[in-house]
Amino acid sequence: MKHETFPRYEDGCTRWGDRAEVALMCDVRQERDPWAMVRLDDISQTGFRVAWLPRCRTDKPLRIRIPGLAVLTATIVWQEGRAVGCSFLEPLHVAVFEHIVRQAEAAR
Repeated sequence: MKHETFPRYEDGCTRWGDRAEVALMCDVRQERDPWAMVRLDDISQTGFRVAWLPRCRTDKPLRIRIPGLAVLTATIVWQEGRAVGCSFLEPLHVAVFEHIVRQAEAAR
């Protein structure tokens, strides 16, 4: 598994934890908007980045369907160009995170 670990802060914790590059197609939506297919570019236990999110509204929660998982809820933390960074409302269990990374590696 290819992970990037972010620098540790004075308290010994990492801000975002291990982050893995992936290339998975997922569905996202905000409120009652139709589901839109996006490419998940990277993921950590606490959040993820998508390459592009149509009609992105930072004040509304986001729902994401990652293949093989239940629908997850996240908030949009940043937007840079077309890329969007999100934070899960509930962090992923490490086993779920590792499953997603393995799934992405198998799809390559």
